[in-house]
Amino acid sequence: METVDKVDMIKNHGLTASENLEKFLKRIEAKNDDINAFLEVRGEEAIKRAEEIDARIASGKETGKLAGLVIGVKSNINVEDFNVSAASKTLENYTGSYDATVIRRIKEEDGIIIGMTNMDEFAAGSSTETSFFGPTDNPAAPGRIPGGSSGGSAAAVAAGMCDLALGSDTGGSIRNPASHCGVMGFKPTYGAVSRQGLLDLAMSFDQIGPLAADVSGISLALDVISGYDPADPTTLDSSPDLEVERELKGLRVGVVREFLEVTDEAIDEVIQGKLGAMEDEGAEIVELDFGYIDLCLPTYYLINYVEFFSATRKYDGRKYGHRIEDVCGSEVLRRIHMGSYISQKELSGKYYKRALQARSLIRREITGLLSHVDIIAGPTVPKLPHTLGEELEPMEMYAYDVLTVIANLAGIPAASIPAGDVGGVPVGLQLQAKPGDDGMIVSAMREIASL
Repeated sequence: METVDKVDMIKNHGLTASENLEKFLKRIEAKNDDINAFLEVRGEEAIKRAEEIDARIASGKETGKLAGLVIGVKSNINVEDFNVSAASKTLENYTGSYDATVIRRIKEEDGIIIGMTNMDEFAAGSSTETSFFGPTDNPAAPGRIPGGSSGGSAAAVAAGMCDLALGSDTGGSIRNPASHCGVMGFKPTYGAVSRQGLLDLAMSFDQIGPLAADVSGISLALDVISGYDPADPTTLDSSPDLEVERELKGLRVGVVREFLEVTDEAIDEVIQGKLGAMEDEGAEIVELDFGYIDLCLPTYYLINYVEFFSATRKYDGRKYGHRIEDVCGSEVLRRIHMGSYISQKELSGKYYKRALQARSLIRREITGLLSHVDIIAGPTVPKLPHTLGEELEPMEMYAYDVLTVIANLAGIPAASIPAGDVGGVPVGLQLQAKPGDDGMIVSAMREIASL
């Protein structure tokens, strides 16, 4: 059942919010011990919320756009009275004292927050293995990583534990796990969604976005959480137009040669098959070249290190839990040390400032390519998820991000939609568009999903 149809059913007495919630609570009870998608579930509060919504519907009162839908939230987004740990021992006892703007908007539209999902510690990772609370398994490919850092949110949707989930995307942290878990994930245009209440990884990259099993769920969630927020000066004055309707016929789809060249052959075959199906429906495939693919990862990570170092200075053990350097995992500590080193006055010009210059170059190049097409389509992740517990060198782990960091560097919208599988392991198709063209991507996702 499409998410939007479920909302209609709840509002029109075909299904109660309580019945919808109960199904998910049973699913979580049965599956979460094995998958570890949720770190905290607040069933009693969710039941009360569902009962309130049902009572309003029964009395003929108006309900919101998300009426009765059950939503998981990544553990780095503030939800009042929930444990907002960022999957770190640093904040293992921190309870949210307020709702992030996106959470407030979800509650205003009668969404039901069921719990907090697992993630890589402080969002520093691409596998959801660095969590202090243990790794998350991939429901779509058991024994493999679900991707990260929003792996718990993707796994929760894939395992049927909630209708929707929120993640945060710094360099692919929504799209990467969406691809690996066979669900849909969306990173909005930078500034389209408020970051107020998000525990930053890198403030100039971070965006909150939704994960869902269908396009209507993505569209509903974006409609609710997007929009100007006076509490976040980075937000745009207006929301993206999500009502765009474009058929595949006549849609100009850019395919970047270098994106395919850095991707495993088996994944390329799946992507080429989906591109061929789009072309059969009348899409115009336009071949593009991007000569800066090798520049993207070092540019992204140099900026990431510096901004992450700055963001973590507040975790000094005085106001927020433990001192981060005393209790964090190796990847978080690596990024803190690298950020501290690069931030030194005598080195910032050599590394950080050059990275900012490279970022501007990459942004110009990508927006230039997008001026010739409606969307760019290609693989979301260049390789299949590794098995849980497999030892990878840092650069091997970072390589998962080579195709997703580009959208964050450029501030453009991007999404991942299931494209097929390799030996039963899901593969995602990434769609990217011009800044503000979030609706173009949603429209393309809707058309592609029907192929």
